[in-house]
Amino acid sequence: MKVKTILVSQPEQSENSPYHQIIEKYKVKIDFRPFTEVQGVTGKDLRAQKIELQQHTAIILTSRNAVDHFFRVAEEMRFKVPDTMRYFCLSEAVAFYLQKYITYRKRKIYVGKKDFADLIPFLKKHKEEKFFFPTSELLSPAIEKSLNDLKINWKRGILFKTAHADITDLKDVKYDVIAFFSPAGVESLFQNFSDFKQGTTRVAVFGASTLKTAEEAGLRIDIQAPLPETPSMTMALEKYLEKVNKR
Repeated sequence: MKVKTILVSQPEQSENSPYHQIIEKYKVKIDFRPFTEVQGVTGKDLRAQKIELQQHTAIILTSRNAVDHFFRVAEEMRFKVPDTMRYFCLSEAVAFYLQKYITYRKRKIYVGKKDFADLIPFLKKHKEEKFFFPTSELLSPAIEKSLNDLKINWKRGILFKTAHADITDLKDVKYDVIAFFSPAGVESLFQNFSDFKQGTTRVAVFGASTLKTAEEAGLRIDIQAPLPETPSMTMALEKYLEKVNKR
């Protein structure tokens, strides 16, 4: 069956994103709608975790959400982040996003390429620091093990949580493909529509944990990424469209 409509369970993408190139090339309709939302914790919640921001000299940042919620909580707790604070960022995108809050060129910032393993040499070189690691309620056990193996002084703080978004207005809207990017996205679908039946809808998933959750929920997986030949969701969708829409 040809694909005419796709629902991407993420926020609207910029006009130069590969999704819009797919729209033009294959003449399909793509809607963007986040299935999850991020909710920040309060300063009171952070104190309950026995976190004192002033005790830390460095911050490990792995996402834009982590950046936003760290500075939000710092302001709420009236903690003025010192100029001497060191920032260890997962990627250039996260590091550049810091400019929203700090004078970038005046700070000590260390940037990985993309994977957490890229940060390890920087963390090892600065073992004397007291690291604060703002995260969501979910943290990869592998990352936690990596930090513990380094024997550095670090403390995790849960600054934001992932909640299911209200998407019940989509009840009577049918899509040929639904693309999921996290286990929480899959869970949100069934939270909103407990009687959801896949039928002819194709399901696309990104990541092993999303795949596992989708399969456990009884979904049939038609499109998967990342794979060697399709490292991104857009590439996986395009490969599938090339097959089914060009017949």
